[in-house]
Amino acid sequence: MKQKSKTLMFTAISFVIALALAPVQARADAVSDWNAYALQRIGAEVPAHPTPLVFIDMAMVQVAVYDAVQAIEKQYKPYHVQIPGASGSPAAATAKAARDMLISLLPNQSMTINNDYNLYLSSHGISDTDPGIAVGATAAAGIIALRANDGRNPPGQLPFNGGPAPGQWRPTPSFLPGAPASFSPMLAPWIAKVTPFTLKSGDQFRAAPPPRLNSHEYTEAYNEVKAMGARFNSSRTTAQTQLANFWNTNYPGLWNRAVRDLADSQNLNIGDNARLSALVNLSMADAAITAWDSKVTFVSWRPLTAIRLGDEDTNPDTVGDSNWEPLINTPNYPDHTSGANNASAAATRAMSLFFGTDEMTFVVKTTSTAAGVPPTITYNKFSDAQEDVVNARIYEGIHFRFADEDARKQGRHVAQWVFGHFLKPIDE
Repeated sequence: MKQKSKTLMFTAISFVIALALAPVQARADAVSDWNAYALQRIGAEVPAHPTPLVFIDMAMVQVAVYDAVQAIEKQYKPYHVQIPGASGSPAAATAKAARDMLISLLPNQSMTINNDYNLYLSSHGISDTDPGIAVGATAAAGIIALRANDGRNPPGQLPFNGGPAPGQWRPTPSFLPGAPASFSPMLAPWIAKVTPFTLKSGDQFRAAPPPRLNSHEYTEAYNEVKAMGARFNSSRTTAQTQLANFWNTNYPGLWNRAVRDLADSQNLNIGDNARLSALVNLSMADAAITAWDSKVTFVSWRPLTAIRLGDEDTNPDTVGDSNWEPLINTPNYPDHTSGANNASAAATRAMSLFFGTDEMTFVVKTTSTAAGVPPTITYNKFSDAQEDVVNARIYEGIHFRFADEDARKQGRHVAQWVFGHFLKPIDE
């Protein structure tokens, strides 16, 4: 396992407590402040937004912030909203853009969000007549209009339960406390049809089909996850179990926190911070849509189902075990491809493209509370974190290697597309 960080990262806390007193991070700017706050408020929503939708929520917030900041800073081309003659404080524009986006996304929390917004202005000495306020409002209104009919939460959705044929996904039991409940239908299958933020379509980077059940590649992946991902009598080392539990985490929160820490450690100005956060969140959102497109296309079964039915899959080299359990509960959606690997590869590739190098020391902090799990891991390469997520999902017993590796390719392709086509320098 990579070296454990000796420095604990600060936790995201509410503006009501933190911003009325003193900044938690000495260099934190408004972009980082409102990024952390957006995650907190989205995380507090009841009923909870599914993880792929959180990626989409965060992309909407961050592109509104980006367009507001860049209208004033004029470093980079707008994502969507052009605001001629924009002026005022970028911090005011950031706060207003984020506030309006969050109230649009989370109307049941509008009173809390508005109160925290007003507290933020007063505690940071920002006048409510600052011209940046109007800039932020214009940016948010433009993104809200752009995404008004993007396919989020369509009405009349019937539960999707896959199919009974060998290789087909179907709902799985849960063995440990926490979501999903046993035999839940697929989570948010409509994500596959949500309009992407940057891609031409959700299937632009669709994966190749999973390997045939009687193929050598499938046999190797089957036997690997059966041995390494078992809850009991596994072949994992202690370090591998710790890595598995570390990456059983809140991925939107983890990667956005890493972005905020990098913005701080690399002394980014508010314009560059807005661009980095938007690039990462656009990449993760479109990677999530890409993953769900592959999931609903291939409807590929999870290791839990495959191993319990291993004697019925037409492959004589896959020995079944009707009592096999994974290390963690299996998420309620198909295997191919991995959403966690799509998002993680997209986030880290976006960061490496922004900084112009794969070699960067950065820290990730888990939300896992499992015993023996280090709170942080320090990486020296973005690609090293990608590799760990690939392996961790196998050690957790919830993915075949091909689902992880194909997802990593997809996420990297998405990030490269975003970086190559959007948020470019004005003079480029």
